[in-house]
Amino acid sequence: MKAIPNILTGGRLALSLLVLIALVATSGAASFAGLDEAARHQLQSWAFIGFVVAAVSDFFDGWLARKLNATSLLGAILDPIADKVLIAAAIVGLVAAGQTGVALPGGLILFREFSVSALRETLAPRGLRLPVTMLAKWKTTVQLIALALLGAGAVLALSWCRR
Repeated sequence: MKAIPNILTGGRLALSLLVLIALVATSGAASFAGLDEAARHQLQSWAFIGFVVAAVSDFFDGWLARKLNATSLLGAILDPIADKVLIAAAIVGLVAAGQTGVALPGGLILFREFSVSALRETLAPRGLRLPVTMLAKWKTTVQLIALALLGAGAVLALSWCRR
């Protein structure tokens, strides 16, 4: 039972990769060329569902870790990495899939994420910590909701175009 939170985090990492691959495939990238409109729509729908499942798992892995008293160093390391990978996969995937309006805000989000991670890595050997705050948790939640809405919009736009 105590491994469930880390399994959810690992699942979020795996789903992030699948979301990225599905969104890039919808772009008509060379290795995926030749997908018809129905296949593109199906892939974007699956990418959206995968993203939402991964985003919801972010809440449950932390909640379960606390509830089951199963917090671990591995979980503390992997959870923020999985969050950043999911957000990066969604941003890169949406841009690749043609959502060009995501490029600037997505780039700023990624710049901030990598900068904070670099700062944490720089401070750690000096014994200094940059703790995760409630504001940071809300920031991640807002990013996940915004990216889910963009993904839903992409799916609905493809549905609308097919009519």
